[in-house]
Amino acid sequence: MDIVIGITLALMTLAMCLAFVRLVKGPTLPDRVVALELFSTLIVGVIGVIAIMTDVASFLDVTIVMALMAFLASIGFARFLERGGPQDD
Repeated sequence: MDIVIGITLALMTLAMCLAFVRLVKGPTLPDRVVALELFSTLIVGVIGVIAIMTDVASFLDVTIVMALMAFLASIGFARFLERGGPQDD
């Protein structure tokens, strides 16, 4: 079981590094928004794996709150992009 958790955390860390690269180098704002959403989803996954590894149930509450915050942030970014994105007034 420890080997599976270790491999899972390593792959999620690699995915977070790649998502961070896309977040920094994204050519457009929607690319960066998608990378940020992926990054937050991976953070929720890592916290979930740590909750399984440590048998601490309160970490699952943290994952639920993080997932809800990420969902609300993605809705906010989508509305921002729908209205035209950044504008020079």
